[in-house]
Amino acid sequence: MLLPAKAEVARQLRRYRAWERVMLAAPNDRTVRAMFEDSGYTLCVLMGKRCAREAADAAEQYLSTNQVTHAQEQQVTCLQEQNERPRAAAAVRRRPPAERRSPAGR
Repeated sequence: MLLPAKAEVARQLRRYRAWERVMLAAPNDRTVRAMFEDSGYTLCVLMGKRCAREAADAAEQYLSTNQVTHAQEQQVTCLQEQNERPRAAAAVRRRPPAERRSPAGR
């Protein structure tokens, strides 16, 4: 499952909470209510929920957890395996190959 960017979730959650406060202060203002509902709908789509309250709760929970993605787990596993591998013996230093000249090039 694809997860949204935490920065975007945080931004949309702040927007939703701000419009919620304004809407509670002026419940009869249709413009404010429309903006509040719009911010709730955006949060619902982002979090995959049907209700704005559920989406806000899910967003808060998502932001509070430090989830590790599958790709990050694979990367950690790969690094651990690399550290567990036996190290190769020290490389033997060799001289550069001697220049060979063809008899025609003399």
